[in-house]
Amino acid sequence: MKLCFFDDFKLGVVKGDAVVDVSAVVQDIPHLEPQDLISGLIERFAQYRLRLEEAAAAAAGVPLSSVRIRPPLPNPRNIACMAVNYMENGTRAAPAEIDAYLKSPSAIIGHGDTMVLPDVPATIFEGEAELAIVIGRHASHVPQAEALDYIFGYVNFIDGSARGVGSALSPLYQMKSRDTFAPIGPFLVTADEVGDAQKLPVRLWNNGVLNQDFNTDDMAHNIKRCVEFVTGVHALEAGDLLATGTNHGGLNAFMDGDTIELEIGPLGRLMINVRDDLKRTWGRETRHQMAQKGTPGPTPQLTGKYAKS
Repeated sequence: MKLCFFDDFKLGVVKGDAVVDVSAVVQDIPHLEPQDLISGLIERFAQYRLRLEEAAAAAAGVPLSSVRIRPPLPNPRNIACMAVNYMENGTRAAPAEIDAYLKSPSAIIGHGDTMVLPDVPATIFEGEAELAIVIGRHASHVPQAEALDYIFGYVNFIDGSARGVGSALSPLYQMKSRDTFAPIGPFLVTADEVGDAQKLPVRLWNNGVLNQDFNTDDMAHNIKRCVEFVTGVHALEAGDLLATGTNHGGLNAFMDGDTIELEIGPLGRLMINVRDDLKRTWGRETRHQMAQKGTPGPTPQLTGKYAKS
């Protein structure tokens, strides 16, 4: 099942190119905010699934193109992100040591929203195409053998990054937790509809140019191990997100006016815009293209505030 929030955070079930308002079906789930509603539904999904399916089958719905899609998880309690979790298509000799970091839930935006690049001296702004796991119930110290039982579904996730900002004490906080730096959506897709999430194509386009193109089978630490690792550090709850990392080779500069699209297997296509009030520019080469030129790392800033002469 594909779930979404739309317009003023009505709950919808997606059928092809249409969405059916099923808010009435779940109105008895206690909630003050949309996140309370979706987290409560996730915890009680077995009780509501048939009613949701019947409501969706009984109505034609309205075209998705006629509504505003909102983030399917507007304020999760936790966003845990795996760090350096891909083998980079064989360019890494060995997996990096498993690690993760937390990203602020206030960074969440949704389909059609805008990532705003802040006035900070970043060397480059990038967005990492990632598959994110949606946790289905309280998860603490989950063994790998049971990890899939704790996964409710999956969403597209873009991990916005302001490279080069932060300190040696906390290099990721200022880089990763900026407002608007966690686009997700457009839908929350239940695990049964996704199938084997360890074999999904991941593609990200910048202004129609395909830059990231890899498969989740290239993960250094697989989905089960990610769940085991993170829940061994702290508990995750229903509606929390665990982003599984990216293949860095296709990373490229995000700049003012860019249109970014991310599609992972059956999760739908997430589209966001990018705005930079400072109008800074970088070259368009990906990290892989830079490496082929003998210049590892992202392309340098070309113009605008903080550009080096």
